Amino acid sequence: MASIESDYFVTGTGATAMAFVDTLLTESPDAQVVMVDRHHRPGGHWNDSYPYVRLHQPSAWYGVASRELSDWSHEATGFNEGMLGLASGAEVLAHFEQVMKQRFIPSGRVQWFPKCDHFASDGRTHRFRSLLTGAEHEVRARRKWVNATHAKTEVPSTHPPKYSVAEGVRCIPCNELPKVTRPYSCYTVVGSGKTGMDACIWLIENGVPHERIRWIMPRDAWVMDRANMQPGPNGWRRYLENGVVQFDAIRDARDVPDLFRRLEAGGALMRIDPAIEPTTYRCALVSRGEMAQLRKVGEIARLGRVRAIEPSRIVLEKGELTADPDTLYIDCTASAIQPVPDVPVFQDEAINLLMVRWCQPVFSGSVIAWVEAHLANLQEQNAMCTPVPSPELPIDYLRMWLPTLTNAAHWQQNPDLSAWLRQCRLNGQVVVLKGVAMDAAVQDLLKAVGAKAMDAAQRIPQLLATAEAA
Repeated sequence: MASIESDYFVTGTGATAMAFVDTLLTESPDAQVVMVDRHHRPGGHWNDSYPYVRLHQPSAWYGVASRELSDWSHEATGFNEGMLGLASGAEVLAHFEQVMKQRFIPSGRVQWFPKCDHFASDGRTHRFRSLLTGAEHEVRARRKWVNATHAKTEVPSTHPPKYSVAEGVRCIPCNELPKVTRPYSCYTVVGSGKTGMDACIWLIENGVPHERIRWIMPRDAWVMDRANMQPGPNGWRRYLENGVVQFDAIRDARDVPDLFRRLEAGGALMRIDPAIEPTTYRCALVSRGEMAQLRKVGEIARLGRVRAIEPSRIVLEKGELTADPDTLYIDCTASAIQPVPDVPVFQDEAINLLMVRWCQPVFSGSVIAWVEAHLANLQEQNAMCTPVPSPELPIDYLRMWLPTLTNAAHWQQNPDLSAWLRQCRLNGQVVVLKGVAMDAAVQDLLKAVGAKAMDAAQRIPQLLATAEAA
């Protein structure tokens, strides 16, 4: 068995891990890193995603700190017309592969072992095995093991449906949609998350009439408006004003239902049907053009989760639907976002890559690396990096904002971290204000957002206490 010594042993080469190592190489110039992953290239779940997947938000927000993913061009056609481009899955994978092969490995400080399984740990000693040759390696991590596997992202190609499918019924994961070569009388999308939304939009973009689409939607979701996330000279004001809307809504809301009414009225959130109260919130972003198309889908079935699909009927938790035998079912039920474990980011011998800012995993990985490189005290490190929970329910909107604002306040109190944040490409304020002249109007709005964020931070615990007591 080959033995390796390294400062850090990183399990996983997904987006957050890549952002972490990228910043670590910059901020800790002597750090040596070993990275392993079961995939054949960096990018984590992007390797398994459906071929038409794109980022939810503009590409300028994504990738690693040292290298731009976005070319800052605007989309000229489609339901995202006029907004900054959304990188495809292939473009995201190419970005991370270039980072690995053009930055990490040439640095001489990163060893990368693709197609390998980390199968055992004993203190600072870890073992991994090649999935192709069976060869085993032992790694002694002088500083920390970096666990980048907590996200456990599920996608349809790797997680088959949990309902039964009768013989003769054609049910495919959404990954296989582009391979369909014959028409069907009906297309039934199973799953109400962002993957289900993407499948509906793909069908519409490829000419399927709205009336031939049935969408099985176990839960309605609150979604964010992509127009509020546009950076640069044409988008900065709306982005900051959207922050004002959100913090004012938190400050003034009587309770959680009232909060969401205010967020919707202010344009921060949207829903498919204004008459139906959403019961989930998972950070999904869509454009208003996409939302208009989703609202035209021929039939939306709200009878809970699917239990069984038979040639002429669909059995759901709350009833049954008749089905055309000539139906193509598109499974989108894999739950991409998983609950995170109740562990701190920093432990004696490990770093757990968790989100430390609301819905921003790659930025979070970058911040955690800076903290690891510059702060030695475990308590101080964790004070800077309170984990942000994964979203599932509407109330999680508040549960995510509370640690986000707490962390931001602590970051501002550290002059060195504050200085780094002002130039970090992945930091939201840097993204949004790229190319923007910092005149009095910009500075005044930034101050207003900061003041309102402090008001919101004080109000959130009261809203959560009221909701939990109800």
